[in-house]
Amino acid sequence: MTIQENVPLAPMTTLQVGGAARYFAELRREDDVRQAAEFAKTRELPLFVLGGGSNLVVADSGWPGLVLKIAISGMTSPTTIDAPGNAVLFSVGAGVNWDDFVAQAVVQNCAGVECLSGIPGSVGGTPVQNVGAYGQEVSDSIESVRVLDLKQDRIVVLPKPACGFRYRASIFNSNERGRYIILRVNFRLKRGGAASLKYADLQKHFAECFPERLEKKTPPSLAEVREAVRAIRRSKGMLIVPGDDDCRSAGSFFKNPVLSEDQLKDLTARATAKGLEIPSYPALDAQRKIPAAWLVEHSGFPKGYIAGAAGISHKHALALINRGAAKASDIVGLKDAIQHGVQEAWGILLEPEPVFVGF
Repeated sequence: MTIQENVPLAPMTTLQVGGAARYFAELRREDDVRQAAEFAKTRELPLFVLGGGSNLVVADSGWPGLVLKIAISGMTSPTTIDAPGNAVLFSVGAGVNWDDFVAQAVVQNCAGVECLSGIPGSVGGTPVQNVGAYGQEVSDSIESVRVLDLKQDRIVVLPKPACGFRYRASIFNSNERGRYIILRVNFRLKRGGAASLKYADLQKHFAECFPERLEKKTPPSLAEVREAVRAIRRSKGMLIVPGDDDCRSAGSFFKNPVLSEDQLKDLTARATAKGLEIPSYPALDAQRKIPAAWLVEHSGFPKGYIAGAAGISHKHALALINRGAAKASDIVGLKDAIQHGVQEAWGILLEPEPVFVGF
């Protein structure tokens, strides 16, 4: 295990802003993770675990303690755990690139994560915020999570119910934040299962591109759904493409708000007064979710909006971008302005999705 000093963090994030880590270690073995955690504990250093850096805003002042980049690799071949139901188990290292795992699952004809294609970052980062997209959440497929419990100083396996998954949240980013370091994730997928087509954008894609398949009621394959999701993400600037300035972002910056019945009535009344209609999608309606992107665009922050060195993607209103020389303070300033504007216009406070480090 090697501990480095004063290592810049911005190049390790997709937003490419922020200062340096006072101490930094890239770790490929579980024993090294334990040693590094002990290093931080004995020196009373604050500890931060870095995954793929895709859902992160690092402060301009950096991180005053130790940053651990978990690079544990390895992906087991799918193991049958329920033959009648065709359930199989994948055990995947926390440092594995998330989209590489999804690609492998699709190649093995295993359903459950195909709609999560193209999401940047590492496998270990996905349970933390219960990553979701296009009608699937990672918690739908997680069987258990192998972690280092810093409180008890031992490695344990947490079954899915113990992880406390809910919309964009888990125990890892809420009531037990900072207690666990994720080492491996075990996924329960279905071999030969049908691809998920819950989301309106996916249904529209296949209706427009393969109308004859729709007429014959021929469902798309997992591979076709994966490519469709990647194509849709690319069109929205949500797929990391080298050289595309709109991709210098942290992905979706705000969560879709989940409203109470009274909040929804208030929002509907405000929209009607402005001659607007709130977009409705079955996947969102089930939980009274409202598209955050619609709220942002109808509060004076259109796609392509510029605020100095920061801005909004030309492809998606939820992607705040570094236009080339932005600091973390520029991104946060734009975030604050959008939150204020949406609250003034619609009475709703948007909740940020990325993790803020060092603020």
